[in-house]
Amino acid sequence: MRLSTGFVRASGYAYKVRRVLFAVTRGKVEPKEVIRAAAELNQHIFKRLQETGVKKEDVIRVTVPFGISAGRITWKYEGMEVEVYRREEEKNLAMAMEEIEERERALDERIRELENLAVQLKSLSNRMMEEIERIKEEHTSLKLRAEG
Repeated sequence: MRLSTGFVRASGYAYKVRRVLFAVTRGKVEPKEVIRAAAELNQHIFKRLQETGVKKEDVIRVTVPFGISAGRITWKYEGMEVEVYRREEEKNLAMAMEEIEERERALDERIRELENLAVQLKSLSNRMMEEIERIKEEHTSLKLRAEG
């Protein structure tokens, strides 16, 4: 398997790693393991960014292969690639990143709204099922009284 952050500002890579790792491992490992593995990878990425003098406003893309064994994520650091696009050298990319970040914020907000709506719908569905069961019980008791 492979994790790829896509283009992200260096200041936001840790959040993106966590989010992507949760998405690509959904149903394969426990959330606690995702958090542990993301923290481990983020330490390696941070060290690499420090070594190469990456600034927080630069844009990076991280790709790293990994495996899952016995519910544990293991990184294959020898295959890790960190592409760096320096803000002062890549003006167009920096502007595109601002647009991407804005769209990601809007998407995150929309996802939260939909999650809240799903919770409300589930609650309403449960109330409807309870009402249906109550009506069935009422109907059965009326039927029994009428027959008795």
